[in-house]
Amino acid sequence: MKYVKKIKPFHIDERGEMSHLLEGKTPVTSVLLITSKKGAIRANHYHKKDTHYAYMLKGKMEYAYQDLKSKNKKKQSVIVEKGDVVCTPPMTIHAMRFLEDSVFLALTTEERDQKKYEKDTVRIKLID
Repeated sequence: MKYVKKIKPFHIDERGEMSHLLEGKTPVTSVLLITSKKGAIRANHYHKKDTHYAYMLKGKMEYAYQDLKSKNKKKQSVIVEKGDVVCTPPMTIHAMRFLEDSVFLALTTEERDQKKYEKDTVRIKLID
């Protein structure tokens, strides 16, 4: 599975550009705008059911992940920059270390109600 995808416009004209962040039948139930300061760490957990998408509007982060569904899968990391979208499927430990002050959109497939979110979340330290 490809976790990070560079978003490219599908239409450009004198007014500007249009790009698909998600395609197909992805059920998005919540969209959050999140800011993070350089050096901040977010996530360090996995979700039992929820799939998350993070679209980087501004900044840069190291995104670390480990697939729990596959045996012998080691921790991997990639650099995510403006214009990249990251898909985090269920049962994937993930963590984000921000290399610059950053702004991103988080889109989720499950409700973001805090009580339901916490029930679906298992905290594991992937990065310090």
